[in-house]
Amino acid sequence: MTRVEEIYPDNKIVLREVGLRDGLQLVKRFPSTSAKQRWMHDEYAAGVRHFEVGSFLPQKTFPQFADVRDIIGTVASLPGAYGIALTLNERGVNEALASGVAEVASVVSATEEHSQANANRSRASAIDTVRRLCELRDASAHRPVVNAAISMALGCSIVGPVDPAEVLRLTEKLFEAGVDMVAIADTVGYAGPKQVGELVAGAVKIAGGKPICIHLHDTRGMGIANASAALDAGARVLDGSLGGLGGCPFAPGATGNVVFEDLVFLCESKGFATGIDIEKLIAVRGILKSEMPGETLYGGLARAGLPRGKAAKAA
Repeated sequence: MTRVEEIYPDNKIVLREVGLRDGLQLVKRFPSTSAKQRWMHDEYAAGVRHFEVGSFLPQKTFPQFADVRDIIGTVASLPGAYGIALTLNERGVNEALASGVAEVASVVSATEEHSQANANRSRASAIDTVRRLCELRDASAHRPVVNAAISMALGCSIVGPVDPAEVLRLTEKLFEAGVDMVAIADTVGYAGPKQVGELVAGAVKIAGGKPICIHLHDTRGMGIANASAALDAGARVLDGSLGGLGGCPFAPGATGNVVFEDLVFLCESKGFATGIDIEKLIAVRGILKSEMPGETLYGGLARAGLPRGKAAKAA
């Protein structure tokens, strides 16, 4: 069994909690390290196993991730749990590899305009960075999984519609560069289910058995519908954040991720066992309310609860 097969087995759906990284990008106040650790421990107790834990970006600009190494150490101490850390340049890649994190993520924008706004580089340069990341992974001792996300894949708030053929071309280039997985990201919640389903189906075909992740934002209230379409199209890895926190600081109009609790309920409702106890998961929101009292938390399950007679976790 390869490392990617261990972390992302092809016979199950994997839900990744990205609140600790993507969820904290736009907050005015962020949790302490100890609160983040409680957040992870409590979600782990609820059955969550995949956590995006932070990024190796300049601490001056992103102080909320200054403790990323501590958080990586926390997730590594939890049996069967996996951490994901974001990097955008070779310095960050080397720091991530030295940390021992299980998965290193990078980003390539679907449009040149967003690539320049987000990372001050061209898409070609971003792909070169991903290729270098894969080379460094191959030379490393623990060989983490490498995941590349295509941001603005379903529409760009800077330039508008994005050609799906261009996103599939980037998907091919990223797999050629050596990544283990590609994530299709609707960074600003631009799309609807038909567009999501068609693009994910095309990416799954290119992946040839390697995992395709769908990363959705709920800007226009389509997050759960889009997640359902992605599942139907063959995506087996889905991102969400507790309470719907999140948003890209370099994407005009960006709002939070699809609500993680609602995503769990969607998967269970469609017959995909997640192993996550929804009621225990909802209870973790108390940490966010305490640590970030000014942040709005979203979610239908948190508001209405499970339907009468429904178990918190599928058998």
